[in-house]
Amino acid sequence: MMKILTATALTLATLATLAAPAFAESPVLIGELNGESLLMDVQKMTLYTFDKDEKGVSNCYEGCIENWPALTAESDADLPKGYSLITRKDGVKQVAYKDQPLYLWVKDMQPGDMTGDGVKGVWHTARP
Repeated sequence: MMKILTATALTLATLATLAAPAFAESPVLIGELNGESLLMDVQKMTLYTFDKDEKGVSNCYEGCIENWPALTAESDADLPKGYSLITRKDGVKQVAYKDQPLYLWVKDMQPGDMTGDGVKGVWHTARP
């Protein structure tokens, strides 16, 4: 009798887990490097903002997006307070912080790299 109850409880727990809505994990983190807070993706790569973007609008496309990949997420991503998703011209959902679209930099090779900060005077490390 005990084995049947245990099996039934496990089956119900499994079904409850399957029935629960599955939300995508948050694609962003706040980290610290050399005593300064900065925004990172889940791989702990530095995120950047672009001065030529507008509030809630990305202006990084041809010739830009190849070097500055957009931080993207599924529409059901679990975003912390202050973050949102914007829709790019191609329909892709891009993560924004305080309405500023967020990007990675292709020349950052490992967590902690911040080589994109200050590029052409228009790219900046994203900070909370």
